[in-house]
Formats: sequence, C-alpha cells, structure tokens
Amino acid sequence: MIKKYFNILLGLIIVVAFFLRFYKITSIPPSLNWDETSIAYNAYSILKTGKDEWGQIMPLHFKSFGEYKLPAQIYASIPGIFFFGLNELGVRITPVIYGTLTVLLLYFLVEEFFRKKPISLISSLLLAISPWHIQLTRASFESSFSLFWVIMGILFLVKGLKNKKWLVPSILPFVVSIYTYNSARVFTPLFLFVIVIIFRKYYWKIKKTFLLVSILFIVLLIPLVPFVFSGEAGARYKLVSITDDAGLIPRIEERRNNSKLPIFLNKLINNKYSYNSYYFSKNYLAHFTPDFLFISGAGHKQHHVQGVGELYWFQAPFLLFGIYLLVKKKDESLKIILPWLLLTFIPVSMTNDSIPNALRTLIAVPLYQVFTAVGIYYFYKLSKNKKVVNVILFVSLIFFVINFSIYLKNYFYLYPINYSRDWQYGNKQVVEYIKNHQDEYDLITFTRVYGEPHIFTLFNLKYDPVKFQNSPNLDRFETYDWVRVLKFDKYYFPDLGDFGTKYQDIINTNPGKKILFIGKLGDFPGSTEILEKVNFLNDEEAFEITKN
Repeated sequence: MIKKYFNILLGLIIVVAFFLRFYKITSIPPSLNWDETSIAYNAYSILKTGKDEWGQIMPLHFKSFGEYKLPAQIYASIPGIFFFGLNELGVRITPVIYGTLTVLLLYFLVEEFFRKKPISLISSLLLAISPWHIQLTRASFESSFSLFWVIMGILFLVKGLKNKKWLVPSILPFVVSIYTYNSARVFTPLFLFVIVIIFRKYYWKIKKTFLLVSILFIVLLIPLVPFVFSGEAGARYKLVSITDDAGLIPRIEERRNNSKLPIFLNKLINNKYSYNSYYFSKNYLAHFTPDFLFISGAGHKQHHVQGVGELYWFQAPFLLFGIYLLVKKKDESLKIILPWLLLTFIPVSMTNDSIPNALRTLIAVPLYQVFTAVGIYYFYKLSKNKKVVNVILFVSLIFFVINFSIYLKNYFYLYPINYSRDWQYGNKQVVEYIKNHQDEYDLITFTRVYGEPHIFTLFNLKYDPVKFQNSPNLDRFETYDWVRVLKFDKYYFPDLGDFGTKYQDIINTNPGKKILFIGKLGDFPGSTEILEKVNFLNDEEAFEITKN
C-alpha cells in the first residue's frame, strides 16, 4: 500500500512536470528563436533529404550559422517534426518530453543515492516546478538535452559502482551528452576522470570491465577528433573564451595604463595569467551568489524569466541544511555529488559573456533540488518538537505559494509581452505576409537587423530543402565568426538602413522589378506607403512592409 501511494505521487509529479512544460508551448516563449528555427530546419532537411542545409550528408557537426551545432538535438527533433510538422509544436515537443523524463530520471537517481522515497519524491517535485529547468525545457535548448543524458549516465554509473554490469551502459549516455552540448564536452570527461580517481580501488578490482568501458568511451568519441583539432573548433572557442588574445591583450594593456604601480609590479600583476585566473574565479563564484540563485537569476532574457531567482526563496535554508547534513555525515553520495557540482561551473567560467549563465550551468540544477529535499526531509525527521516544525514547514509552504505564483504570473503573462523582441518575435508574421503576397513581386528584400531572416524564411515557408541546397543564386558569405545568407531564390537579406544597403540603391540596381521591402522604422523615405506594420507584443514597432 505504501509503495502504491508513492507511485501515485510520482505519477502526479510527472503529470505536473509535463503540464508546466507543455501548456501554451506554441506561444510561450512567444516565438521560435533563430537557434530553434535552425535546429528545426536542419532536422527537416535531414528528414526530407538526408542532408543538412549545407548539403552535407548526415553530418556530426551542423555548420548552421558557422557555430557548428552538435548533432544530438537536431537528430532527436526529427520525430517531432515528422509527426507534428515544421511548426512550433513539432520543434518544442521534443524538449517537453525529455524535460519531463529528466524529472523521472532524477527520482530513480536519488533513490540510488539515499534509498528514501520521500527525498526522491521531493527532489523530483522541485525539479518539476523549477523555473531554471522549466525555462530551458519549453524551448529547444541543447543544454537541457545534455542534462537528460548526464543524469541517465550518472544513474547507471551509481548502479555500476554496486554492480559492474551497469558500467558499460553508463558510458553510452555520457557519450551522447558530449554530442549534445559544448559544456558537456568539458564537464563529462572531467567528471568521469575524477570519478575514476575517487573510486580507483573499485575500478582496480574490476580492471577488465574498466578497460572495456574505457576503450568503448574512446572509440565512440573518435568521430569528434577531426573537428576538435580543426580550425573551426578553435575559432568557435575563441568567440566566447576569456583567453581570446584579440580581446585579452587590449584589456590587459588598458589595466596596465590605468595602474599607478611601478613597471615591474604592474607587469607582474597585470598579465594574461593573472587576468585569466582572476576572471575565471570571478565567473565561477558568480554562480553561487544569492542574487543569481534566489533573487534575479541570469540576465540573458531567453534563458530566464526576469524578476525571480533560479531557485525559490523557501529553498535557501533547507538547501544549506541539506548540504550541512551530508557533509557532517560524510555521506557516500558526496563522492558523486560534489564533483558533479564543482565541475559544472568550470566550462562556463572559461567564457566571457552572459555571466552568470543559466544555460551553460543547467547540469547543476538537479543538485540544488536534491540538497533542498535532503534538508526538508531531515529537518522534519530530526526535529523533536513536531508542532514547531509543522509551523515552520507551513510558513515555508506559504512562501513557496507566493514565490510560485509570482513566477507563473511573470512567465505566462508578463514575460511573453515584455521580452518578445528578445525571442525575435515578428519574423513569423513577416514571412506569413510574404507567403501570401510573394507571387506579386520579383524580389523580396528582408532586413537582417534582428538576426538571421533567411532561416525564418526557410522555416515558415517550409521551403523545400532540395530547392534551397541547389538554388543557383544561393549566396553565403563568411566573416571571422559567423555565416550569413545574403540571398537565395527571389529572397534578398541585406543590412537595410543608414549604415547598410539603402532602399533607393536596391531599386536602382533592380530596374523594372517589383520589389517587396521588409525593414524597420526609419529604413524607408517618409513618403513611402507602408503596406503593413508588425509590432512586438508590447506594441513597439518591429517591422514595416512596403514596396517600390
């Protein structure tokens, strides 16, 4: 009866997790961003042709905008697009499903750690309602998919430390995580290396199995070797790295010029080693601040609902109590949990943008729920005065209801309106207009001021991938950090405006052609007739549509 009771509760938690990720999924977040659109169109292209948008057959790296997306998320998106079509539901149903399954996996993992169903249930419930996890599993973010595989890998690993037959299956999800997201490329090998050191006596006893697992791990990663040592990988890393000399040296020179120290001390203190060490430490510690965890959260508008923390207020005391108890008891789970927690923030600390970062540190989110669950369980279990404990838990529940209500209001009502621009809202509406009127024009000019209009055009027109791959006037150009599509078919994507291509210049270079223009406010002469305007959800103007 008790087991049945817990199973019912677990089922309800999974239903809640699914509902919070699926409700209004096609309209909140308010638009597919360019990464979601690119993932979806490349999945669609693979589905239809076996090639990506660049014409590469079943690639392991998708060049996309030049950032070389990892393959797992794209291939995993194919079933959703097959069943629901190339649309918002087809794209986002995949993260909804694996996001919900992550909640279930956490339950089983915590069971392996503590063998206490209340802790397992509370951990899963907290992840199910986590703002951090909900945000990144309602849109097609690769980091949330890597978390799914990491938790599965750790679950099998913990079981494997008790029964070696689970060690071989544990390697497979760890490998998939490396093919899913760049942070996992650093985290997963480091984590496994540390685990081998910690449990070296156990691995020595089963050295044949360990050798098999190691060989399997290396063999499965061999396809990545050419890319890792290629110029493309290095270029991508330099874009976000704190060690990028292009930006690093000027910053050091600036610090030296502003310093009043003697020359010797100035060079001793202000150099690339001290600078990188300082910013690595600063970036690392930024993810443990109360402001990031409980008050404001991450600053990136796509990665977090503004105005609330990554965790709920009520979690703070229980989280600290849970950590204290585990450390005091020298719980065996810490041999897994501490490396997991401490290594998560290494990849993001080597980057120079969006710090603190919720996306690149998502691997840590289950641990905060586990610590909180341990704190709640033992706070009740160890307290002698149950009346006082019940009052404290009731007050905590009130705080949670308030905090949860604020979060739901922010996310489902305010967030779509206030941050639709950050989600590149309006591109779909523009392409709908193009779709309805394109036969009336010889050339369609679509400004790239808000991002990558070509991918929104391909996606929302459901443009035939074969036709795109073989378009005779397909024109791409590459800069040091990005790839831009300038034109294909009758579609042209210039930088319209004062510092780009002018409205009149396009007319002059295309004499006799009927041209449809999509630009922003101020791109067209004042006398131009505006056919239609597209606004962001806060009623600010996004696009103007006109013709010559």
